[in-house]
Amino acid sequence: MELAALTMLVFVVLGLMAIMIIFTFIPVGLWISALAAGVRVGIFTLVGMRLRRVIPSRIVNPLIKADKAGLTVSVNQLEAHYLAGGNVDRVVDALIAAERANIPLAFERAAAIDLAGRNVLEAVQMSVNPKVIETPIVAAVAKDGIEVRVKARVTVRANIDRLVGGAGQETIIARVGEGIVTTVGSAETHKEVLENPDRISQTVLNKGLDAGTAFEILSIDIADVDVGRNIGAQLQTDQAEADKRIAQAKAEERRAMAVAREQEMKAAVQEMRAKVVEAEAEVPRAMAAALREGRLGVMDYYNMQNILADTQMRDGIARVTASEGRPGQSGVKENKEE
Repeated sequence: MELAALTMLVFVVLGLMAIMIIFTFIPVGLWISALAAGVRVGIFTLVGMRLRRVIPSRIVNPLIKADKAGLTVSVNQLEAHYLAGGNVDRVVDALIAAERANIPLAFERAAAIDLAGRNVLEAVQMSVNPKVIETPIVAAVAKDGIEVRVKARVTVRANIDRLVGGAGQETIIARVGEGIVTTVGSAETHKEVLENPDRISQTVLNKGLDAGTAFEILSIDIADVDVGRNIGAQLQTDQAEADKRIAQAKAEERRAMAVAREQEMKAAVQEMRAKVVEAEAEVPRAMAAALREGRLGVMDYYNMQNILADTQMRDGIARVTASEGRPGQSGVKENKEE
């Protein structure tokens, strides 16, 4: 009897373990919830999801949500999108939002947008409720050289048909900035921009900046316009400074050339002086040779020395006279003053 009771206990434990394993592997609770919601999902389909490493709740719960919203979506579509790496719950929410907003959106299109990395639910919401994009401060210069700083607010609506392959918000901001720079740059004075800021909006809208983007520009509003620096005056100042530096460089070059010429002239004068000294050194030798050979007498030599002394004396008197002025000149000045 004890052996039979022990055997019975073992079978009961094994049975309970088998039931627990079955209920763990097969989401019976999820299958019951689907049946209660009126969604027919086979138990073997759930087992197949387990075998394909698909979390059944990630498929069944969005399927129930779609069925209650009146959408026609199959298990295979949701499971294929899940296996492709998509967000099934977000795609179903986007389909429900598009259905409520009367926006035509097929499941394949929504799945493609989701797999492309776009938030399809946010795109649908943006189609219903447009988004405002605020651009950074864009600095532009009018023709009079005054800088104008402009900040704009761009109201955009998502274009679902161009979400796949369309440019994003960065492109919109860049194109609006380009339009602002073009408009301000074509203005004769900065006062025209300050008086008519809507001129920027009209020019930018007429350019069709939303072409090739995932958005549709509804309006461009100028939020702020400020006057910046006087770029024209600053450029003129910089140009004058550059011209001054060029003139200084040329003057320095001319000074260097003059110094070089002066050095060359000094060297030439020194060379001439050396030749004169050398020539003067030859004079005594020539005179000595003339005396020895009898071509020059002693009295002739003394007469020549007297002439040289007289010449030197006259040169000295001329220098003193040139430095002090002509004789009697100061007296003439005094007489004139009297």
